[in-house]
Amino acid sequence: MGPVAGGRRPPVRIFRWVALSVFSVLLAFPFVWMAITSFKQTSDLYDVENNPFLFNEMPTLEHVELLLGETLFPRWLLNTAFAGTMVVLITLLLAVPAAYALARLTGRWGERLGIAIFLTYLIPPTLLFIPMSRVVSILGLQDSLWSIIVVYPTFTIPFSIWLLMAFFKSIPSELEDAAMVDGLTRFQAFLRLVIPISFSGILTVVIFTFTLVTQEFVYALTFISSASNQTIGVGVPIYLVRGDVYYWGSLMAACLIASLPIAVFYNLFLDRFIAGFTVGAVK
Repeated sequence: MGPVAGGRRPPVRIFRWVALSVFSVLLAFPFVWMAITSFKQTSDLYDVENNPFLFNEMPTLEHVELLLGETLFPRWLLNTAFAGTMVVLITLLLAVPAAYALARLTGRWGERLGIAIFLTYLIPPTLLFIPMSRVVSILGLQDSLWSIIVVYPTFTIPFSIWLLMAFFKSIPSELEDAAMVDGLTRFQAFLRLVIPISFSGILTVVIFTFTLVTQEFVYALTFISSASNQTIGVGVPIYLVRGDVYYWGSLMAACLIASLPIAVFYNLFLDRFIAGFTVGAVK
């Protein structure tokens, strides 16, 4: 059995490397395509006889200069970062203690209530559009970043509570009991013990929430009208798609600049991100 098993290892290893290579190429392709398109000359982009994967003419910075010089892209980046940070903080401040309370302090009804909260996340955002518009109007937040900062947590908090509940349930309650026997209060045990152990789940919430802020379009388009207050998800398509003219080079440059930091952050914490999503199923 030893030689046979040993003889099967090279093919299995080769298959793994082939599969890994294929997935790596597929995942890297959008970034490579954006980078090539960002620095191609316009004549090179629109010539169908040219190889789209090569620089058939000398690379140029005209598309990046158009993006940074003739649009408010740097301002949109700052707006997106600010709105994303605020939504993440609001989501964590409300979802983490709520998920812990439902998972630990409410018994059987906590699980049922958690499912009910998650079901609110499944309601299509378009159905909430009119009441959310009314809320924004009453608060006087039209054409302000605070309009989406108030609205977006209504999407992120229900899902985050449901996700973190599964994560908190995977942590043995005996650890908290032992900490309280040693003199800590439940709140101190929550801060010093549960929060550090739950880092994977909290990180998952952070990535999910920030990604939603960068990608959401309808609410940001409706609630914010001035160019100086818009986010990347709205400003880039509005000002780089003019009628039937698409500034493909600048569009790809904007996508590349905006997506690279998120991609790098995601890959740095990939293992913890996967753990945060799968802990409930593993349990």
